[in-house]
Amino acid sequence: MITNILNRERINSSPYDQGLLWTVLILLGIGLVMVYSASIAIAEADKAVGHNSSYFLVRQAIFIVISLVAGALVFNIPISWWQKMAPYLFLLGLALLVLVLVPGIGRVVGGSRRWLSLFVINLQPSEFMKLFSAIYVADYTVRKAALMDSFTPDFGAFAVIASISISILWLGGINGRIFAALVALLPVAIVGLIWSSRYRMQRVVGFMDPWADPYGKGYQLSHALIAFGRGEWFGVGLGASVEKLLYLPEAHTDFLLSVIAEELGILGVLSVVGLFVYIVQRSFSIAKEAIENERYFAALLSQGIGVWMGVQGIINMGVNMGVLPTKGLTLPLLSFGGSGILANCVAMGILMRIDFENRRLQKGIPT
Repeated sequence: MITNILNRERINSSPYDQGLLWTVLILLGIGLVMVYSASIAIAEADKAVGHNSSYFLVRQAIFIVISLVAGALVFNIPISWWQKMAPYLFLLGLALLVLVLVPGIGRVVGGSRRWLSLFVINLQPSEFMKLFSAIYVADYTVRKAALMDSFTPDFGAFAVIASISISILWLGGINGRIFAALVALLPVAIVGLIWSSRYRMQRVVGFMDPWADPYGKGYQLSHALIAFGRGEWFGVGLGASVEKLLYLPEAHTDFLLSVIAEELGILGVLSVVGLFVYIVQRSFSIAKEAIENERYFAALLSQGIGVWMGVQGIINMGVNMGVLPTKGLTLPLLSFGGSGILANCVAMGILMRIDFENRRLQKGIPT
């Protein structure tokens, strides 16, 4: 009797995850509103955009529409195709990261060389490399499953990509000693990256005590903390932020959460955190269902996307709250930027495709 009821529920259930879709749309909507609120002052003060207060709003809206269309197209691509293309996508990502370093091709913004100029927009390869890494490591882990017991860019992106890769290897069953060795090497790599760049070292020093130099190294973080302090529980009201009035740098990108905290309060921040928790939870639930169907590449890729969203979200939130040094990482699905929004929506399209194929298999329909 119970089995018949469960079978009927599976047959009559939606072909896709409506909860996940709505969560993504809500985050994109919140991001659009808050990007507009956070960018009005800088847009009006910027002669390059013609003092147009809605400049960033229009661009973000265009980015979201393009990204949603891309996500919908990706949703129609079988997961088996991504597994076949894994090595080629990874090589493409590496090539794009190398191009960033070529003078005249790579563009420097804010002291960091992270973008490729495409005239109309700037492409940030590291955003797509996070996805390509998740796809490649998931494929590698599945292909080398029998050998997992033996072992024969910019700072922020490195942290996220390393987290995705190591997490997938661990979830895929890598030998405990090898995993421990990889984890032990991470601090060495991180320290090396910090010491190799004066720019990164200044960020770490400013993070340790922002109030020691509030008009220099600690300027950005001190104003982010002021924004959190002003917001208290319920915020000062949508559009009423003071810190976004050219006090807080990168208010519409890296430090968007600080504006959310100031205008919507801690409750607004907790709402955003809750939406990210739901995405991560769903990614692991979808992975569990894929494992039950013996779809191990899909399972690891789903987990990798969940780790990506979770780790990058935690890092960005930690930076905004002063518990981590600034990394130059945006808040997924929320912060201004075409590359980030596009990569995030493509990842969500793949995640929903994995769930879609799970549901079809549960109904006895071949994928």
